Amino acid sequence: MLSSSHLVLIPSYNTGTKVLETVRNALAVWQPVWVVVDGSTDGTAELLQALAANAPELKVFILPRNQGKGAAVLHGLYQAAAAGYTHVLTMDADGQHPADRIPEFMAMSIANPGAVVLGKPVFDASAPALRVNGRKVSNWWANLETLGAGIGDSLFGFRVYPVKPLREIMQRSPWMRRFDFDPEVAVRLCWNGVRPINVLAPVRYFGPEEGGVSHFNYLRDNTLLTWMHMRLVCGFLLRMPVLLWRRLRSANSIPVSK
Repeated sequence: MLSSSHLVLIPSYNTGTKVLETVRNALAVWQPVWVVVDGSTDGTAELLQALAANAPELKVFILPRNQGKGAAVLHGLYQAAAAGYTHVLTMDADGQHPADRIPEFMAMSIANPGAVVLGKPVFDASAPALRVNGRKVSNWWANLETLGAGIGDSLFGFRVYPVKPLREIMQRSPWMRRFDFDPEVAVRLCWNGVRPINVLAPVRYFGPEEGGVSHFNYLRDNTLLTWMHMRLVCGFLLRMPVLLWRRLRSANSIPVSK
């Protein structure tokens, strides 16, 4: 489906040929598809440019150095806004996210343009237990920091964002540029009154023998998440009166069945 309001945005850093498979799968169900190459040094930038030469609905942006996932997404947001797009679906370049679910997520966003559509992962046997269980910690903190606003999974990057509020949130902060992007923007969008909608989505982890590439570093990235949640808890405490008021107002607005 060709859309003038919703596009697929794929940040990519040294993901090997998996990114080509991801892009082709995305193009098969939705157009346009944009890729932001975040300073890759594995030759995929040239491969993507060659692919784009024969695919008019594919656009490739190349950043001169690696800046992080959030920075790559922000670059795409600027370009999307300039081109008149209102929403972007972000997905990982490594093939973990289900391209065949793109139309379902886009339809949910089109029906609820003021919301952020969050993928809630359904793991199979390929998922490392440490990753599956470890994310529960971040999810617990994210729901505390939003008073249970409804973030089903704080780390899953298969999402549809409204461009304007996300860009504004990121412009006001020097953070959210690397691995902290997905959880922090989910919390801050809730703080800004953007309603989350959770949609189940299967996730697949590929081993090295299948061409899978992971840049996740347990020590570095968990340290980054810890610092992020320290910042968010401080922000939560400052915003607690407003968040409580919103929660009470929402509860009072729910009709009571008889």
